[in-house]
Amino acid sequence: MQRFYARMGWRPVWTEAAVQALEAAIARRADHGLDRLQFLPETAHAGAPAARELALTRAALLYAGALAKGVVDPKALHGVYTLPRPDIDLVQELAKAIERGDLQPWLAGLAPGDTDYARLSEAYRAAVAEQRAASGHMIPIAAVGLIRPGDHDDRIPAIAKQLAAEGYLLEPTTGQPEAAAAPGLYTDAIADAVRSLQRDYGLSEDGVIGPRTVEVLNLGPADRARALAVALERLRWLARNPPATRIDVNIAAARLYYYRNGVLADTRKVIVGKPGRETPLLYAPIYRLVANPTWTIPKSIENSELAHVGPDYLASHNMVRRGGYIVQQPGPDNALGMVKFDMIDDEAIYLHDTSAPGLFERSQRHLSHGCVRVEDALGFAQLLAEDEGVADRWQAASASGEQTFVPLPTRIPVRLLYQNAFVDETGRVTVRTDPYDWNGPVARALGFDDGTHTRTQADAIDIGP
Repeated sequence: MQRFYARMGWRPVWTEAAVQALEAAIARRADHGLDRLQFLPETAHAGAPAARELALTRAALLYAGALAKGVVDPKALHGVYTLPRPDIDLVQELAKAIERGDLQPWLAGLAPGDTDYARLSEAYRAAVAEQRAASGHMIPIAAVGLIRPGDHDDRIPAIAKQLAAEGYLLEPTTGQPEAAAAPGLYTDAIADAVRSLQRDYGLSEDGVIGPRTVEVLNLGPADRARALAVALERLRWLARNPPATRIDVNIAAARLYYYRNGVLADTRKVIVGKPGRETPLLYAPIYRLVANPTWTIPKSIENSELAHVGPDYLASHNMVRRGGYIVQQPGPDNALGMVKFDMIDDEAIYLHDTSAPGLFERSQRHLSHGCVRVEDALGFAQLLAEDEGVADRWQAASASGEQTFVPLPTRIPVRLLYQNAFVDETGRVTVRTDPYDWNGPVARALGFDDGTHTRTQADAIDIGP
């Protein structure tokens, strides 16, 4: 505040036009999922002129900060957060906007201006409207027992109605859900819709309606609004100019996106950290490909999963002791698979192949010790090598059977993000479960309650990183 008024010559700045512009901008805060926060208290216009002046400036700076950088500092929530943040001097820019008389457009331009943000904003407003319309009318579906295709169950009509409302089940021309033709019968059409819902929410895609699927079916517009508001907040944390060539990994959705010169060039499934071994939110570049990698097993794994193994286990898994560590030699059974994508970071996090490709068929892929396993990693390595002009070197290294390093001429930035509400590659807004239960603190800061908890259960699969 002192710096602002020093910049303005210690004079009052809030003319009637400036006040109206600020009020009009704050009135549109629902566009950003910020409608539960009160930036400009009703008492701001009361009291002495000096108090009113300061209250308006405080409100302007708070709202500008929320749009430009977010309400929450992600570094206060996460032990590791190295993603670039927006860099803007709000004091100087607010002063300039008031002097120019364009406060409202300046504030509107602080939030992300990309298509994804706009679509999430539209979905948030729709969820809020739906929540108001459905207030008190939603009866939860009971989570008792399992329902398999072909079963009869009294809950099927309610389940079909919810699937239709969410767009998973087409309704006949009568306007009634398909289940109306055979009340209580769990038909193949409804099972297909359930599988689609399970896939979108990262559940086991088996068509069986159990407690976890019922939990998702019971998510109402209030839960969607909460998730969408948190997603908008997380986008505001990010720098507005990401590298045109980069790899984004959405940890919550267990999905990788490769952009080349600003265009989405490839997307594929990944396996990320399980709860308790979460993949951190970081920014780091891939600087080399490693063909036929060895894996030096971290002491945390050696002292837990491998604490009681003997020489026979090590020999059967192509492991040796070297320099006080257990090292797994190159080969198709290596936990890193046939390629590792080395990154520069302080957390020993990297992308890599796997010796267990069947795990990519799972809908819920939060299974690793924190690193990111890439579907068809050899194909992805070949794509990167071709794009970087080192395809011949990569192919020779891969064929050697020995651990070989292939530096990339240009480092490729990787962003490890967490968005459980996002716009998928088809342009559809998708809301998934919150696998790490990370939404709570953000939602509370935005004025929401805790909502429904849909944390993923840790699943012990293998010892891979």
